[in-house]
Amino acid sequence: MSLSKEEILDEISRMSILDINDLILMIEKKFSISLSNISTLKENDKEEKILEKNDFNIILKSIGTNKISVIKSIRSILNLGLKESKDLVESVPVKIKEKVSKIDAENIKKILEESGANVDLE
Repeated sequence: MSLSKEEILDEISRMSILDINDLILMIEKKFSISLSNISTLKENDKEEKILEKNDFNIILKSIGTNKISVIKSIRSILNLGLKESKDLVESVPVKIKEKVSKIDAENIKKILEESGANVDLE
C-alpha cells in the first residue's frame, strides 16, 4: 500500500525532533544528497535575484574626438533636434536616459561607444 504525501507528513509531525533528525540523515544517505546544500543553493539564488539590477541610468561621460557622430547618435536615440542634441553632448558628463532596461541600456551604450563616446551605466 502506498502512502500519500499528506499521510507521510502527518506521521512525521508525530515524531520527536531527534527522530526527525535521524530520518533526515537516513534520507540524505539513501539518496546521496545533502539537504543543507539544497537550502544554501536556494538562498544564493534569492541573493542573486535581489542583487541583479533591472533599471539603468545611461551617463554620457565624454564625447571623444568625433563630436558630430556622437551628436547624430544622441539625436536618433532620444529623438531630439540638432540644437538640443548638440547642447546635450556639450554638457558632458550628463545623464541621457533614466530607468532603462538592461538590454536597452547595453544597446544604447554600444551605439554611443561606436560613435566615439565614453558611456557608463549606473
